[in-house]
Amino acid sequence: MLDDAHKTSPSPTTATRLRVEDLSAGYGAVRVIEGLSLAIPDRGITAIIGPNGCGKSTLLKAMARVLPAQRGRVLLDGQAVHAMPTRAVGRTLALLPQGPVAPEGLRVRELVAQGRFPHQSLLRQWSREDAAAVARAMTATDVDAFADRPVDALSGGQRQRVWIAMVLAQETPILLLDEPTTFLDLKVQVDLMTMLRQIAYDDGRTLIVVMHELNVAAAFADWLVMMRQGEVAAQGPVAEVFTEGNLERVFDLAARVLTDPESRRLVCVPRVAA
Repeated sequence: MLDDAHKTSPSPTTATRLRVEDLSAGYGAVRVIEGLSLAIPDRGITAIIGPNGCGKSTLLKAMARVLPAQRGRVLLDGQAVHAMPTRAVGRTLALLPQGPVAPEGLRVRELVAQGRFPHQSLLRQWSREDAAAVARAMTATDVDAFADRPVDALSGGQRQRVWIAMVLAQETPILLLDEPTTFLDLKVQVDLMTMLRQIAYDDGRTLIVVMHELNVAAAFADWLVMMRQGEVAAQGPVAEVFTEGNLERVFDLAARVLTDPESRRLVCVPRVAA
């Protein structure tokens, strides 16, 4: 029997607005991912996990067309994303890269407002609609209280909420987040992922999140993608992917996978010699 959170969570289906087909990408002559194919289920949270250097961030950048495809393609609503106009992509898909840095002295409200860039043009300047989108994003991430404070004066967890507010202000149905919980305390990670899950479920958005902490990923994801050496080693519902065999094969980690009796979520416990 599932806990209440999972009873109401969207189940991944065969429908997908974002698809990767035979994709190879990298940096210069170095290919990091090779011949990778992947379908991201609509709605809910897809977590991408894997050892350091396996290509998680490279995949995310290629999906967001920050990196070119050396081979294959990324399809967004059936169109090759690398051939689409930048603003058209920016109105459908938002990317929060790993470790973003705000200009010194930039205030919270000013940073969040930058998420409206894809909606601006020479003929369409700042509007009430933009102001309302910024206000909604700040409320959803609970950063209203320090809207006029400099971003660099905030704690790590607060700053990350502000960056998430910025991508929420784009009001895209798809969000790509590259390790948004890295270097944060466990309690802050849990609070942040709880917020992201609420956003995904309440708004019906699709979140693709590169994650480092295995148990946090298993606790909050609806769909898991395990990567190894530039390829997808396993993908599917958490219960099918988060197994002892996959953890050993992908991470070289000897661990037991247990079911928490209260939440029914899976937890991996490393095997330690007595």
